[in-house]
Amino acid sequence: MKAHILHSGRIFTGVSEGPWSHAVAIVGGKIAALDQAALAWRSAPGTTEEDLNGALIIPGITDAHIHLMWYARSLHELDLRDLSRGETLDELRRRAEKTPIGTWITGRGWDQNIWSDRSFPTAVELDSVAPTHPVAFDAKNAHVLVANSAAMRAAGISAQTPDPPRGKIARDGNGNPTGLFFEEAIDLITAAKPQPDFATLQDMFDTAQRALLAQGITGVHDVDGNPAFAVEQELACRGRLRIRIVKYIRRESLDAAIAAKLRSGLGDDWLRLGGVKLFVDGALGSRTAALFAAYQEEPHNTGMLMLEPNELEEIAQRAVAGGLALAIHAIGDRANHLVVDTLMSVKPLNSRLRHRIEHAQLITPEDQRRLARAGFVASMQPTHAIHDRQMAERYWGNRSAQAYAWHSLLDAGANLAFGSDAPIEVSDPFLGLYAAVTRRSEIDGAPGPEGWYPEQRLTLIEALGAYTLGAAYAAGLEQQLGLLAPGYYADLVELDRDIFKLPPPALLETQVVRVMVNGEWQLL
Repeated sequence: MKAHILHSGRIFTGVSEGPWSHAVAIVGGKIAALDQAALAWRSAPGTTEEDLNGALIIPGITDAHIHLMWYARSLHELDLRDLSRGETLDELRRRAEKTPIGTWITGRGWDQNIWSDRSFPTAVELDSVAPTHPVAFDAKNAHVLVANSAAMRAAGISAQTPDPPRGKIARDGNGNPTGLFFEEAIDLITAAKPQPDFATLQDMFDTAQRALLAQGITGVHDVDGNPAFAVEQELACRGRLRIRIVKYIRRESLDAAIAAKLRSGLGDDWLRLGGVKLFVDGALGSRTAALFAAYQEEPHNTGMLMLEPNELEEIAQRAVAGGLALAIHAIGDRANHLVVDTLMSVKPLNSRLRHRIEHAQLITPEDQRRLARAGFVASMQPTHAIHDRQMAERYWGNRSAQAYAWHSLLDAGANLAFGSDAPIEVSDPFLGLYAAVTRRSEIDGAPGPEGWYPEQRLTLIEALGAYTLGAAYAAGLEQQLGLLAPGYYADLVELDRDIFKLPPPALLETQVVRVMVNGEWQLL
């Protein structure tokens, strides 16, 4: 079998016993040897070589929490991230002027917490600039949506529309909807939006794959609902997958998966089933994350449980008995406590399953230790800490000392898997690395040189490990992915600078030169 040798580089393997190498031999899409053993492959017939000229190589990055369908579609929607209230309306006005009347205008990323007036937007505001187009804008946290009057008419929303069991429609004093939809009430508007056809969705996924590869991302754990899995399977059948996907299905697909006896690990190393994704609470931005004590400034609000304890227990028992690992969204300390309790109760049913808590943002020290002792994965997103800091300080106060507690969790022995939560956050993993090692804003360096609760900072090697081997472990793939070692897949990234020799701000300027997946350089 022919070998391909990369040599004369700085190759970070991620292997604790030997983190650095100067050469790697690749055979059949996998790492065959390192260092001198790699160079020994020169004598094999048909071997090819590349001189890296000192370039840094790192293992391929896995985004352990991404909404791949949302992300693919967001590349074609209005990007409202970091815009003020006025700028958001201006962006909508410009889009409406060049969009045929009656055509939907969608976008995402608005965040009232960064506006000078922190009140939520309303249908009246959207109507003022786009009265003849249905408009639906998802908040940055994806737990709130604002729609205008035309969109509510298209969805059949009126004062008589009841709140769904796990959602809320904001209303004025007369009971009329204001345009705000919280949690599962969002589905009332989403169901009315026109949906791209299946072929268009495949093309959108192709675009998304290229964008992720350009950021050094060679694999993702996708937590989106239907029809993402169907699109991914079609792309796999057509040989159009260029990144590895571990798919977590949603609760609405659980019964069908159990009936079909689908189990975690089904598939191959390009597309496999990870487990089932559940939601236990909301988010900080919408103040629906479930807390033990009330939000500061909102003394009667302790958030919202999306599943009651007995309901979560029943669903978890069925999933685990059916061979499906659990990935459970929990933001607030009350939600995280409930999830740890539930996972501990189902863990003996199937010890092979890798259960994970998605986000684990505010979690008490005792629950941090319980999570670690039980072997659960803390699937976290570093950019949440630097972008949510002001909200957390305002609404969680001193409890923020227990938030985004990466170092405490790592010290306790927890397995960390890092991702982006894109398109809620940007998908750039180097921004994530910067956040993990500095806990400072990438824009102005706030809150200062030491960062926000600096005791929770990670080293670069620790942070990168959560994006590589930690993510592989979360999916049960730690013997195949996450390291550059013999027997592992040749998924690797060449960077334009040595991030290990430069101060953390250099991460913000780092560019991906090339990406290899399965031993093949990908066109970016």
